[in-house]
Amino acid sequence: QVQLVESGGGLVQPGGSLRLSCAASGSIFRFFPMGWYRQAPGKERELVTSITDVGTTTYADSVKGRFTISRDKAKNTLYLQMNSLKPDDTAVYYCNTSPLPKVPNWGQGTQVTVSS
Repeated sequence: QVQLVESGGGLVQPGGSLRLSCAASGSIFRFFPMGWYRQAPGKERELVTSITDVGTTTYADSVKGRFTISRDKAKNTLYLQMNSLKPDDTAVYYCNTSPLPKVPNWGQGTQVTVSS
């Protein structure tokens, strides 16, 4: 059974930075595109960035130029470097395959709060 464990969230002031990590068990990480999703209070979960197995990346317009996704296949770990954070980035962040989440059991997510 694939497990996804997100970490690295926290409280940060506007303009600050955070680096999220997602540790994935199983072989799914090596062969599928992976993505970071987020869900803000009262809103649906949305895909914000993806990376293919060969490193091709895509970003939602709302995070383009500020967020960077990367992956370490040897460590089965996905990363999200978030810079120039805005209050609108406040959400619980999750990882899963992309563009469709194929792992049915989502991780617990990691809370990112951007506030002064």
